[in-house]
Amino acid sequence: MPHPVAGCCQIAISPGDIDSNVAKVERALDNLAAKNCTIAVLPEMWSCGFPYRSLAAMARQTPLLLEKVRQWAVERRMVIVGSLPEADGGRIFNTSYVMDHTGDLRGAYRKVHLFSLHGEHKHFAHGNTPVVASTSLGHLGVMICYDLRFPELSRRLALDGADILCFSALWPETRIDHWSLLLMARAIENQLFVLGCNGCGREGNLRYGGSSLIVSPMGTVLARAGEGEEVITAEVDMEEIRNFRSHIDCFGDRVPGAYEPDRAEGK
Repeated sequence: MPHPVAGCCQIAISPGDIDSNVAKVERALDNLAAKNCTIAVLPEMWSCGFPYRSLAAMARQTPLLLEKVRQWAVERRMVIVGSLPEADGGRIFNTSYVMDHTGDLRGAYRKVHLFSLHGEHKHFAHGNTPVVASTSLGHLGVMICYDLRFPELSRRLALDGADILCFSALWPETRIDHWSLLLMARAIENQLFVLGCNGCGREGNLRYGGSSLIVSPMGTVLARAGEGEEVITAEVDMEEIRNFRSHIDCFGDRVPGAYEPDRAEGK
């Protein structure tokens, strides 16, 4: 039986131009569907990028966009993960949604770590809840861009049963080496698959670095994108997770009391 095929849709997001971005995503998903892809990860804020002055207006379009994502998922029999602006009670969150191929919304993760260097904390509210979404493909841990620099979150998702970590990002070209290294580290230390979908192109003076990756539990790069728009795919053999964990039992060999004293003392 063939293994599931995972993919990343690396696109150049046009700031504030929802129609253009939706058209790009749809073309990319068609490309992935032709490659028998069963899960696709989209970049961070794929509908609009970061047009802060019109962010509230962009967020008001998200419910309609989720209906479109639902349609895409059902028509292509594909799990789709990607981040959009979410309006809730006067606040806006950077939220990654997990849509199963059945059309069921399986999870919504609000970005916990906001990138203060670029002022994200001035425009978005912090999320505070890790999300592992149960889908037809398996258990997906969901993270967004800057979250990658915080291994505590990815470890929590692994402990909560994630088989695959899905990262949506708009990671800058100037630190793209960090992106690649950290994605591989998150895969190796948690012994699971990592799908990292980055954007490309420019937004103002900022250039995004592309280099989307699909990484195996052993840290092997199964697929890597270049600097421009493209889709990448790779087979993901879930048995590889079990084999690696049975060979090197990192989770069984953990000593939580040495680095989680509050939990160990029951506080």
